[in-house]
Amino acid sequence: MRGKLLFLGGLAAGFVLGSRAGREKYEEIRANAQKFWEHPTVQEAAGVAQAQANKLYTEGKDKLQSSKLGEKLGTTSTTGTDSTDELLAPTDSLSGTKGPGSTY
Repeated sequence: MRGKLLFLGGLAAGFVLGSRAGREKYEEIRANAQKFWEHPTVQEAAGVAQAQANKLYTEGKDKLQSSKLGEKLGTTSTTGTDSTDELLAPTDSLSGTKGPGSTY
């Protein structure tokens, strides 16, 4: 899957860099991508994926802390705001905004 994404990314980059309309075509592709990303269905799916990732992360962290390895490593549970209990949402490179569900 990763290889396919890299291949498609390479094709897109090659198209943009090699086309005579270069900048205009790039702006058109970027506008379409931004419109797609801002669609409510896409935002909802991204929010669900983020919630599932947070849940899996928390469950894994709890399992590690309660395991012998976690005890051996001396991991402790923190409840402050400095904790990494919630995954950080990536920055949307198209619009310069934070991802869905971000609170910062």
